[in-house]
Amino acid sequence: MAQVWRCSGLRWAPDGPALEWDGGRRSALPRGKRVAFAVPEGAVRVCVGARGHACPVRAPVPARSTGARCEECARLDRAHSVAADTIADDPRPYRVYLAWFGPGMVKVGITARERGPARLLEQGAVCFSWLGTGPLMAARRTEELLRAALRVPDRIPYAEKRAVRALLPAGAAERAAEVRELHARVARLAGRPESLAPEPCEVVDHVSAFGLDTAPPALGEITALAPGTAVAGDLVAVAGPDLHLSTPGRGTLVLDTRLLTGWELTAGGTGRTAAVREFRREPEALF
Repeated sequence: MAQVWRCSGLRWAPDGPALEWDGGRRSALPRGKRVAFAVPEGAVRVCVGARGHACPVRAPVPARSTGARCEECARLDRAHSVAADTIADDPRPYRVYLAWFGPGMVKVGITARERGPARLLEQGAVCFSWLGTGPLMAARRTEELLRAALRVPDRIPYAEKRAVRALLPAGAAERAAEVRELHARVARLAGRPESLAPEPCEVVDHVSAFGLDTAPPALGEITALAPGTAVAGDLVAVAGPDLHLSTPGRGTLVLDTRLLTGWELTAGGTGRTAAVREFRREPEALF
């Protein structure tokens, strides 16, 4: 019987991205690596639990869910999230950032200072700059101020981030322009919390780190796994949770690794091809 593994997600570390598996095993994801796995016949995707605890009922979850959590575990996970505004007494310093994902797509966010740029890599931010550092509540007030005064969102649908990657400006200066302009507007904004120490605009570009500068444009995305399906391809880029895979006959496809969690997987890409949605070919339709 083939050995079965459960993926717990993609993590970005200082030495690059890696898939993590239940039990602590890691699979590094260098460009050029062959990625191939299958979902066994009869497998059921189950909830991954919350905050390091297994789902008590191992509830089944939909194949297209990127959270892979049942309603109760999703509620528990959200309740302990910094983004949910339910934690007010975290003593750690936090940083506010501006992240750019493509033309017209800039968002504001916060992350613990100790995490460095990991949160930006996880989100697939093409480039970013820090705005300031301070207590959690000051970071939250700054985030809310930008939403209210400058209409800067704190969330951008991931499908929109993915769809514009093939249309990114070629130059780093062009990619940084919107972040620099918004950073300057924030510096002139009244009402910023005094306890948040401002930081200069120093735009960090992730195009090379992701491999998007050498990868061919993606033609579509894998939308769901199912029992008896398989995925196989050569890794040409990793952006956020997405693997860009060069596949025979289909060109470059994007696999959101959040679709792997909750499934039992076996090595090797033997099986029916997983469901694929082709990207729209008309660039103007994306804006």
